[in-house]
Parts: sequence; C-alpha cells; structure tokens
Amino acid sequence: MGESSSESFLKKHWEGYKEFWAERFPFTGIYSRFISREDPLPSWSESDVNEFIASDPVHGPTLKTAREATNIALAGGAIGAISTAGVAWKYSRSLHGAGLSFVAGAVFGWTFGQEIANHWYQLYRLDTMAAQVKFMEWWENKCRRRS
Repeated sequence: MGESSSESFLKKHWEGYKEFWAERFPFTGIYSRFISREDPLPSWSESDVNEFIASDPVHGPTLKTAREATNIALAGGAIGAISTAGVAWKYSRSLHGAGLSFVAGAVFGWTFGQEIANHWYQLYRLDTMAAQVKFMEWWENKCRRRS
C-alpha cells in the first residue's frame, strides 16, 4: 500500500513537472505532429524552400530571414571552433584539449553568432516558429498531393 501512494505521489509531481516545462517550451507540442509521424515527411530541397518563400507573402519572408540568420550562426560556430582549437593547440599541444576547445568554441560561437543575427535581422520581432510550422504544413500538403 505504501508503494502505490508513493507512486501516485511521484506520478503527480512528474505530471506537474512536465506541465511546467511544457508551458515554457511550447515547441515540443507544436512540432510533435511533424516529428512523431508513422511515415516521416520526405526531405526537401533548397528549391522547395524558395518555392514556399515565393508563394507565402506572410511567412515566406520570415522563413527567408530565419535561414539567413542560421548562416550567420553557422559562420560564428566555425570561427569559434577553429579559433579556440587553434589557441588551445598552440599553447598546450594537447590533442584532447584542442578537441574539447573545438567543441566548446563551436557551441559558444554558434550562440554568439545566433545572438548577432537575432539583433541584426531583428528576429525578436518575427514569429519564426509560426513560419517554420507553416512551411512544414505546406510541405506536408504538397507531399500529400504528389502521392
């Protein structure tokens, strides 16, 4: 009997924990219908994305801007990874230290690049998640029409 009450206690707190974080990270619920499908969506190409950008006057420019911001974040990650690994290798000649510096520099550079792009393109004014969801819906409908 003590086990069932402790299970219900843990289950109750686990549900509260999940609800708490679900409110703070709503993307898990928004993208779940695209991620947990029985038959996954096929891959799309750059031309498919450009077709969506041209066809949707509301969400197309937002998606284009978000993709441009990703390129800046990618450049920041590459610069951060190479520079920190280079400095670590120069001063320590330690392979594992340079490797860890490479990984950490990539993460920090990506984050810094994303913040620069966020302010440069003013992404905080745009609803990029809605644009990505609209693209996924558009791609899902297009694939359904093909088959």
